[in-house]
Amino acid sequence: MPQLHRTLIKPLVTEKSSAAYEARKVYTFRVDPGATKPAIRDAIEHLFGVSVTGVRTVNVRAKERRAGGLGRGRAGRRSAWKKAIVTLKEGDAIQIFEG
Repeated sequence: MPQLHRTLIKPLVTEKSSAAYEARKVYTFRVDPGATKPAIRDAIEHLFGVSVTGVRTVNVRAKERRAGGLGRGRAGRRSAWKKAIVTLKEGDAIQIFEG
């Protein structure tokens, strides 16, 4: 299992995740594929100093890519990855998403 700072790869700031943050104060992160919910909870609590009330995870499947930027009909593949959707205790916030 990776260390705490390697469990979280990066925050996901998309239109959908920003709308979820605005409406329900949930945060979305790209995490290590081997990370478990307790490991994600510990990493967020230790790295950001907040209290986590819920963690949901989604394994995002790999996708086929055709031609696009690969040239002359060669097929490619995007990697599979894991997403974590985290809910914090009322009143807590992560500064990355605030700015």
